[in-house]
Amino acid sequence: MFNPSGRKGPVLILAIETATPVSGVALTKSGRLLAEINIQTGNTHSERLMPQIETLFALGGASPSELKAVAVSIGPGSFTGLRIGLTSAKTLAYAWSKPIVGVPTLEALAYGCPAGNGWTATMLDAQKGRVYLALYRWQNGRLSEVWPVKIVAIEQALQDLADLPGPVTVCGEPVREYREMFTAGNGKVVPAPEHAIMPRAACVAFLGMELFQAGLAVSSAELNPLYVRRAEAEELWEKRCGGRT
Repeated sequence: MFNPSGRKGPVLILAIETATPVSGVALTKSGRLLAEINIQTGNTHSERLMPQIETLFALGGASPSELKAVAVSIGPGSFTGLRIGLTSAKTLAYAWSKPIVGVPTLEALAYGCPAGNGWTATMLDAQKGRVYLALYRWQNGRLSEVWPVKIVAIEQALQDLADLPGPVTVCGEPVREYREMFTAGNGKVVPAPEHAIMPRAACVAFLGMELFQAGLAVSSAELNPLYVRRAEAEELWEKRCGGRT
């Protein structure tokens, strides 16, 4: 943990979001958005991320020396995207001597999809017809976790959500792919509007600030991704090699 004295004064946060095909960076100052860039990059995060950050500081009228912390989306999500985002965030935090804050991707997604005092479910593609699923509840303007992230088939996810005692808003990329399945139900499971489907770097920054002020920032060496499951390449290697390393 970092010295709590560093939490005093204006809180400038650089946030990085690369867990999905959208490469996003944002600068916030004490809960106010200064600048944000979100680009649909596919799997080319490594080519775009550093130029995005350089442009971001220029747009926000700030410099790395003013930062209190670097916030980064830690997953689950694209293994390649997460590696790029975390490596970049750790490198910058180390170079600038700043603490780092890990923000769960599905929580950041829920933060950008408020549902009054109701439920918000977040999903990301886990491949092979499965999704990463988590459930959150908005109460009195604050977000709390109801279900921790799990991997389930999309059909099971929809059934679990339909069994809730009230309506639930669902956001995440699978909403686009399976929209017909969402709209075919009894109306309790409601797809989020298009603008709230994908995670935003600004939401990573806002949550990152809350975690930073709660004293949960760490050094770059201490932060780990939230993969939930191993990369498919690792699973294939174990099957082919019988677990040998």
